[in-house]
Amino acid sequence: MDAPAPRVFETLAKLDEYPQWWPQVRSTRPIDEQTCEVEVRSTLPYSLRMTAHHSQKDPDAGVLEARLTGDLVGHSRWRLTPAPNGGTVLEFGEEVEVRRALLRALSFARPALRANHALMMRSGERGLRRHLASAG
Repeated sequence: MDAPAPRVFETLAKLDEYPQWWPQVRSTRPIDEQTCEVEVRSTLPYSLRMTAHHSQKDPDAGVLEARLTGDLVGHSRWRLTPAPNGGTVLEFGEEVEVRRALLRALSFARPALRANHALMMRSGERGLRRHLASAG
């Protein structure tokens, strides 16, 4: 990312603002300072609803992790590292299990589900880049 790590971290920590820059995050509803209900939908005709709760929020270490419950159960993690050019190297990882019965039944469609997820992640990256550039 072409923005300093503290600014990227601050943006990613605001779960309720994801719809402003990530088109597939359709809606959010804050529950408290650490928890937010999230609805996501990409190309395929289904939405996933989950609750994201910050389980680790350490700007000094560059780690932002959320525990997920709902249609997906597990966790997601952003890892931020300052880059020599003043920007930020950003890594995203997740370990989740699908709990939604329909998606579990569609295991034969796994390649389409993976492609849908990859599209959503690329779109999120582009949106975050644009958002950080415009907030400059």
